[in-house]
Amino acid sequence: MHHFKTLAASTAIFLCASGALAQDSITVAIQLEPPNLDPTGGAAQAIDSVLYANVFEGLTRFDADGAIIRGLAQSWDISDDGLVYTFNLAAGVTFHDGTTMDAEDVKFSLDRARSEDSTNAQKALFAGITDVTVIDPLTVQVTLDQPNGNFLFNMAWGDAVIVAPESIENIASNPIGTGPFTFTDWVQGDRLELTRNDAYWGPAPALETATFRFISDPTAAFAAVMAEDVDAFVGFPAPENLPQFEADPRFQVLVGNTEGETILSTNNKMPPFDDVRVRKALAHAIDRQAIIDGAMFGYGTPIGTHFAPHNPDYVDLLANSQYDPDLSRSLLAEAGFADGFTTTLKLPPPSYARRGGEIIASQLRAVGIETEITNLEWAQWIEEVFTNKDFGLSIVSHTEPMDIGIYANPDYYFQYDNPEFQALMETLNATTDPAMRSDLLAQAQTIISEDYVNGYLFELAVATVAKAGLQGLWVNQPTAAVDLTGVSWSN
Repeated sequence: MHHFKTLAASTAIFLCASGALAQDSITVAIQLEPPNLDPTGGAAQAIDSVLYANVFEGLTRFDADGAIIRGLAQSWDISDDGLVYTFNLAAGVTFHDGTTMDAEDVKFSLDRARSEDSTNAQKALFAGITDVTVIDPLTVQVTLDQPNGNFLFNMAWGDAVIVAPESIENIASNPIGTGPFTFTDWVQGDRLELTRNDAYWGPAPALETATFRFISDPTAAFAAVMAEDVDAFVGFPAPENLPQFEADPRFQVLVGNTEGETILSTNNKMPPFDDVRVRKALAHAIDRQAIIDGAMFGYGTPIGTHFAPHNPDYVDLLANSQYDPDLSRSLLAEAGFADGFTTTLKLPPPSYARRGGEIIASQLRAVGIETEITNLEWAQWIEEVFTNKDFGLSIVSHTEPMDIGIYANPDYYFQYDNPEFQALMETLNATTDPAMRSDLLAQAQTIISEDYVNGYLFELAVATVAKAGLQGLWVNQPTAAVDLTGVSWSN
């Protein structure tokens, strides 16, 4: 689960005194800074925002439109029974430290991700792998315990990038990948710098240097863009300012979809949230549109379950949790909380959480639920909420693609434990027929909606404000990434 970043300006990449743009450099701002630089061991979206496709690559990858395309695997063969994937790797690939990337590194990466002591935030992606066999330096065979229609999709996640044993020890502070950019410097609290990899095995990017600046405050974000201190701000955190940028010929505004289901995360094992009546009361106390309008200035699509509305398999379940404070109060009384109760509401830094949290706190107060709000920095949120599960409520956007499977993991931070749902996900993973998969996904969406596991708020929109001459930035975010591989300046 992951959702946060921002950008910056590098020393070599500025406006010249004449006002001309440096044509081979970019400074990109994002709101949230990565807590570390290991996409295979950290849960924060901000890691992928900076490093996905730029520094690290996987066997497959997401294209700008969400399609699964070739990565380090140039082709693959699937056995008739769907259990064995044979990947044919690109030749001549080296890591940024000069070591060769080959089938041994793929085996190392996948075995490490699925090991018992793995700290991979999406370990479930690798759970079905029973064996990884090196056939030769450019051929690796992956065997599954059952067919998995999502396997090539899973291998495109940032959590599944290929790393090397030679450089894994320091990956959190010095990431060594195979991508078109090399990591140069990280000034924590300020910026991260990348340089074009001249030894890259694939097409060379147009940019020579790139700087990510981390600007968390919406007011500072507005000032940085208006002053042209940054060339683009991906995930611009102050949507109320977008009309001003749209009217300014210096800028372009791109508004797209993300895979970010924004939810009122609920600790299902913490009383009173272990009672479905209380969780249902929460859901009916929430006015989604008021949150979208008040926190996001209208940017966002209401959701009634943990699934992206732009996905063809989305089921509209909004009616299960329509705004009905009277019903909410009666459910609380039925559950023994006629006088309400008090719980914690721990908020990470993004604007949707901080602004949305104030609105939700007011809505919950109206039905008798008091919230003690704590604003956390991202590293604190990961530790307290995600890792230690020390929370009652939180607000976060889950930006991983097609991640409804997290509800099958009872150890996941909201601690939902439903054997029926877990069995359904096992069946889905083993199903390749598209119509059957659609039916199973509809069942899955319905179960978690009717169990009121979390408060389903809205699908996060992503707004990018960029200088008018910049081209090639992703409009939508099929995964949380600021992919610079196709970015250039127009002449």
